[in-house]
Amino acid sequence: MTTESHDEPDAGMPEAAPAAEPTDREATKQSDREIVEAFQDSFNRIRDELHNVIVGQDKVIEELLIAIFSRGHGLLVGVPGLAKTMMVSTLADALSLSFHRIQFTPDLMPSDITGTEVIQQDKETGQRHFRFLPGPLFAHVILADEINRTPPKTQAALLEAMQERQVTVGGERNALPEPFFVLATQNPIEQEGTYPLPEAQLDRFMFQILVDYPEEEEEYEILRLTTAEFDENVDTILSGDDILRLQSVVRRVPIAEHVIRYAMTIARKTRVHKGGVPDFVKEWVTWGAGPRAGQYMILGGKARAILNGRYYVSCEDIASVAHPVLRHRIITNFNAEAEGVTPDNIVDELLKDTPSDESTLLREKSMSGVLNQGDANEAAD
Repeated sequence: MTTESHDEPDAGMPEAAPAAEPTDREATKQSDREIVEAFQDSFNRIRDELHNVIVGQDKVIEELLIAIFSRGHGLLVGVPGLAKTMMVSTLADALSLSFHRIQFTPDLMPSDITGTEVIQQDKETGQRHFRFLPGPLFAHVILADEINRTPPKTQAALLEAMQERQVTVGGERNALPEPFFVLATQNPIEQEGTYPLPEAQLDRFMFQILVDYPEEEEEYEILRLTTAEFDENVDTILSGDDILRLQSVVRRVPIAEHVIRYAMTIARKTRVHKGGVPDFVKEWVTWGAGPRAGQYMILGGKARAILNGRYYVSCEDIASVAHPVLRHRIITNFNAEAEGVTPDNIVDELLKDTPSDESTLLREKSMSGVLNQGDANEAAD
């Protein structure tokens, strides 16, 4: 009877490879997927909480959350009385974030929003020193109400804070809290006495979000609820740290090359002065979108994928965020205005004109295979 030894491998057999431990990258991916699953559930709960206060507006709520989780800012356009302020404040409560509403007026100065320095005297030493008093910009969620009613100097102060996430007062840089998210509103009808944002400043906003009138049944529900006893309290779903984690995960969501090219192609087709532009763009557009549009479509697509429980980006995600990304980056000409063509109409045509990249790549791949086979046959002959 022989006794097998398990101390050493059999000389005639290859040594069994030890079980591979997950790499740091694989562990990160697994952790990200777990976060995605948890946040999809959180998104559904946030939406349910908002619907306890806000009736309808599903698309607006989704675009707000996509912008927040993409670390972007939003420009809400809608007539007064559509609950824009309530929507933003309720969202801040559900996300356990501080909220400040700033009413922009013609006499508002930059220091009124960024803060100012005051002289303070030390009671013990008698020495005087400057002390910074933070302005209302120092909150997680800022509602800049009617941003086009304030002069360009104050607009620029807000937009600098949006871009740099800090304000400079008295030569000292003061970091804004993270996460930091600005929602600015504009009235699309009343333009008298306003200071419209230049295109370069509009480009700082990730999304232009349209807040439209409610549907008939939704308006009935609004009237019924708001004219009776109405509880506006919502439960807290996510913390600021949770949002920062998700913003980091959004950047790591994988995206295929053809999906990147899909977003890039849509943005490039808006540039009327470049080659390969559709005829309707040449007819209706004065100026198109820059590279930032492609960046925001990709980031928005990544965030939308996570909110829908997927850890990959599809062309459908890009198409879904194309309208809020592009509508304020496409400058129409007189022909478009005369024919009643809006930037949204142009985006619709762009999406129709840009084929699905999956099918395009398959067609190119098959054509490449035919050419390669032809080359092989010619070489064999």
